[in-house]
Amino acid sequence: MSTLSAGVSREKALEILKQYNAEAFHIRHGLTVSAVMGWFAQDLGYGEDAEFWSLAGLLHDVDYENWPEEHCTKCVELLEQGGCTPELIHAVCAHGWGMTGSTAQPDHEMEKVLFACDELTGLIGAAALMRPSKSTKDMELKSLKKKYKDKKFAAGCSREVIDHGAELLGWELETLLDKTLRAMAETEDALEAAVAENT
Repeated sequence: MSTLSAGVSREKALEILKQYNAEAFHIRHGLTVSAVMGWFAQDLGYGEDAEFWSLAGLLHDVDYENWPEEHCTKCVELLEQGGCTPELIHAVCAHGWGMTGSTAQPDHEMEKVLFACDELTGLIGAAALMRPSKSTKDMELKSLKKKYKDKKFAAGCSREVIDHGAELLGWELETLLDKTLRAMAETEDALEAAVAENT
């Protein structure tokens, strides 16, 4: 039985996301991190909380498009108004720990995964676009590692944050890269369907 309550349905969470995000890029990113978080919940043995993990991923950047200077702080007001629970709001705020004005630290394993995989999904997505297939399904870990080491590639995706995330989880960087790549590959079809429906 789930021990975490989001306070909102997926439909309501999507409504909140779209209320404050008009750009297709930001909606796709929310849906991507949502899919990856749901995958991680199952992989790490938190299947009963998979919906909560997924909703934290969906809403993690809810305030970024309109309030980039207040990222991970403005979201408190927005999510409270939307009916989200304090634990969901904390998870969203904690993904910006050390990077924004947020003082919320990632405590739960779910929060550490969100912190770790947020930037990484962007890097993997950029790497996929460089491939003839435009897909993560045929991407190998060694190819991802090569892109990761090239600091000029997807320079906006902070390697420092990703490295820190792996440390918070107590994982080798390679484990984080491998799991996140698998998460994106295995959820790609469902993600594309969700993107088509919501953008």
